[in-house]
Amino acid sequence: MTQLSIVGLSGNITGPSKTRALVETTLGLVAERLDARTDLFEIADFGADLGRARRFDDLSEDARAKVEALVNADALVVATPIYKGSYPGLFKHLIDLIDPFAFVHKPVLIAATGGGDRHALAVEHQLRPLFAFFEARVLATAVHLSDRDFLDGKPAAPAALARLSRAVEEFELLFPAAHRRSVAAE
Repeated sequence: MTQLSIVGLSGNITGPSKTRALVETTLGLVAERLDARTDLFEIADFGADLGRARRFDDLSEDARAKVEALVNADALVVATPIYKGSYPGLFKHLIDLIDPFAFVHKPVLIAATGGGDRHALAVEHQLRPLFAFFEARVLATAVHLSDRDFLDGKPAAPAALARLSRAVEEFELLFPAAHRRSVAAE
């Protein structure tokens, strides 16, 4: 089996961000458990032309290559901040430029960050239907982290990290051949 490619997308438009930290932490857990190459993109990585692009071909060559990396990945980790009950418009605009059949059956771990628990269900009411439209294989365990789940800008709350770990375990079930085996100490 070739090495897996798991790409993370942080839907935040500013940095540093808790959303990026959530994706970084998730990809770190993935790399500990699976033989996988990981990459992380933020909305800003798609360039200043993203907001003006009316279709995929309007993106810069670099931005198109990043979208292709998302499309060609074996699995995705997608997290976005939640503002006023939904994801940012520029995040949705990027997703709108992607072919509707690009993510069919692709495993996607969905996650979100928000100031408090008022937005916790947005991951279910906003992100899950968005990727269901693409017929992606959205993992059963979704993750929402509030401000109180972070310490020094990094996910730190035990319950939040446990839920994130359960979500990553679903990748292990989907890609058993890539599971990293622990070597017993001699």
